[in-house]
Amino acid sequence: MRHDNGTVVLEFILLGHWYLLCYPRLLFTLLLIIYILSLMGNSLIIYIVRMDSHLHIPMYFFLCNLSLLEILFTSTTIPTMMIVSLGQGNRVSVLGCLVQIFFLHFLGCTECCLLTVMAYDRYMAICRPLHYNIAMRKSICLQLAAISWVGGFFDGLVLTIVTSKLPFCGPNEVANFFCDIPPLMKLACTDTRANEAILSLAGSLLVLIPFLFILASYFHIISAILRISSSQARWKVFSTCASHLTVVSLFFGTVIFTYVIPSSSYSINRDRLVSFVYTVFTPMLNPLIYSLRNHEVKEAIKKTLWRKIMTPSDLFMR
Repeated sequence: MRHDNGTVVLEFILLGHWYLLCYPRLLFTLLLIIYILSLMGNSLIIYIVRMDSHLHIPMYFFLCNLSLLEILFTSTTIPTMMIVSLGQGNRVSVLGCLVQIFFLHFLGCTECCLLTVMAYDRYMAICRPLHYNIAMRKSICLQLAAISWVGGFFDGLVLTIVTSKLPFCGPNEVANFFCDIPPLMKLACTDTRANEAILSLAGSLLVLIPFLFILASYFHIISAILRISSSQARWKVFSTCASHLTVVSLFFGTVIFTYVIPSSSYSINRDRLVSFVYTVFTPMLNPLIYSLRNHEVKEAIKKTLWRKIMTPSDLFMR
């Protein structure tokens, strides 16, 4: 990118987090383990839902979409972070940086939408059970999933185009493990208040509004649960929402802190730490949360693994 003074920025240097880079090999190993666990966990969720006919319902259809999204999300960020942790190839072209920003926001916005759709699914199942089969029929579920992915795509595209218009004339050191809009705006050779306003607007529309919708859904859900007379029945109904509520708290808490709260209100180091949490730990924890807190998923995993173990011996007996 050429600025008026003639300076050309051809690449950015990813600095990572100095306090995490004190032990580069340990950090690389940790990232590798987390990446493998995330890929395995989310792939297992998709496989289990596909193999068990009892899970062929809207809630698990959206869970499969979420797991696929987490696989793509971690593949967008963690490999770059692993390279940076070893100090190898921590330079990235301007185009490569913009591509990473696009996928980061495309997938992040899609996750916001999917979590909102999953909250709507739980609301219909618990508060409007007589209308559930009509409201959440297959064609509607496909449309809701498609809207989530398409909405995320356009959000990532718009924010990437806006960021690409920023002039960069040096320095070119990005205070993060990967490219993102907030640290890049700090390097721009121009007033970025318009960009900050666009980012805050996008955060309000695509993060805060879905989050408020989820809160409203759970207000009605909890109200409906409290009206159930049996404590055992109340816990059984609430357990179907516990996993989703936990994931929502982890994801929206960190994303709101990073993209909605004004940048002047927190330190760069704290911002980098928060971004590290939601790009690394949250995608790994999601399948773990759903498998440990969801009875149906646990039973499906047990049955599928048992079939895999028993199949060879069954063939031998025959």
